[in-house]
Amino acid sequence: MKLFTDVVSNDEMCSDGYEMKLVDDIVWEVDAANIVVSDGDVDIGGNPSAEEQAEALENGAQQVINIVHSFRLQSTSFDKKSYLGYLKGYMKTVKAKLQESNPDRVPAFEKGAAAFAKKVVGSFGDWEFYTGESMDPEGMVALLNYREDGTTPYLVFWKDGLRETKI
Repeated sequence: MKLFTDVVSNDEMCSDGYEMKLVDDIVWEVDAANIVVSDGDVDIGGNPSAEEQAEALENGAQQVINIVHSFRLQSTSFDKKSYLGYLKGYMKTVKAKLQESNPDRVPAFEKGAAAFAKKVVGSFGDWEFYTGESMDPEGMVALLNYREDGTTPYLVFWKDGLRETKI
């Protein structure tokens, strides 16, 4: 199994225990699911019936997104201008780290990151934002969106902003 941590904050962000797909060699798209959790009870993502889910929620449980819950990602918010300001600084930091560790990757990173950022900004209202557990303002902000069905969540993580560790 592989664990992915933020190269800036060292926060654990995701693992390959979830279905991951590399998109345009620039971001990991990670499939997520809505789960119901309550004190002392862990739901690993089997889809409960509507009645089971309603009953659990009535008993004090809450519905969460599995990856957000498992990696203790913290919700944050941006307007378009503040997100672009954050992203510019974050990309500069990741680029500097790449220049140290993998300088041949820098041109592809710059081109791919700019193109993907343009897609995000073009559909800005569709995205939710999550930082790692430490809430480091310099660290990665993961992006959450929903598939075409409007109910299936997925998260997006910058490939070059993650460090892969085998566990």
